[in-house]
Amino acid sequence: MSTSSSGYVSERVREAAAWVAGRARTVTIDRSLISPYAAELPPPQLAPPDPETELPDGDREARAAFAICLDAINFGSGWWPTIRKRPGRSGYFTVAAGVTERFGAVGPWTPAELESIDATAVATVLGQDPEHPLMADFATALRDVGTRVEADHGGSFAAVIDAAAGSAPALADLLAGWAAFADVSTYEGREVPFFKRAQIAAADVARMGLAELRDLDRLTAFADNLVPHVLRLDGVLRLDPALTARIEAGELLAHGSPEEVELRAGAVQAVELLAAARGAAGQPLTPAEIDTALWNRGGGERYKSRPRPRSRNTAY
Repeated sequence: MSTSSSGYVSERVREAAAWVAGRARTVTIDRSLISPYAAELPPPQLAPPDPETELPDGDREARAAFAICLDAINFGSGWWPTIRKRPGRSGYFTVAAGVTERFGAVGPWTPAELESIDATAVATVLGQDPEHPLMADFATALRDVGTRVEADHGGSFAAVIDAAAGSAPALADLLAGWAAFADVSTYEGREVPFFKRAQIAAADVARMGLAELRDLDRLTAFADNLVPHVLRLDGVLRLDPALTARIEAGELLAHGSPEEVELRAGAVQAVELLAAARGAAGQPLTPAEIDTALWNRGGGERYKSRPRPRSRNTAY
């Protein structure tokens, strides 16, 4: 684990996203909208946990296991149209509900159980077809979690959190070293880290009260496909017309393609600019708080009714 703030993955994500945004050919940021858009962002809203999709009760070890396991499989947005969704639930919340029910009924997965979990076992928990490609991807991620928790942290999920010594960037850094949280693309021959799930896991640990973490403001936006979608429809991200047409037609974007990397990096950099504008106005919001506000906005009908960029991968 890195010990200097400049070496944390969050800082590398921030620097790489700015680098990509400065070279992007299909995605640009309308900087004239940054200040007015930032001024209209809502303040942080702490909604009570939904007991159907989160684990508000239980001991710290069980809740730590829940946070780490769920964020390890917090991907699949490119597959969401093809899974069995629960009534009124999105793809993510369908998965979260399945994990919540399992933890509530049986208890948390142990590292030993995770080390041998397979697609059929995951599909049973989530109410999905075991032959769906996501189930094997989920099982692979969870097996890695079990191996790392057992080998590196004495079989304790809470010990994973404690190993970060109260630092949100350090926790993201630790998880980013696991195969389960891998999320690095390549752009013009350079590695571009995003680590969406490693960073959101650190934010979730703090939100759930599992640890008091400092430097939450150093986390970047959690680069997925919904925040770029919201920023595009709101005019902050400007897309090449050909890319817009492909997205509107429902065409899948190749993971790691220049267009997909530019969308994710453009969103991260736009959120950085929005955070800077809020800070300059004396109404600070962290990039993570802005990300949450935009993600929640994306649940509105205006955004749900329009095709969003989709890519099938294990990053988001």
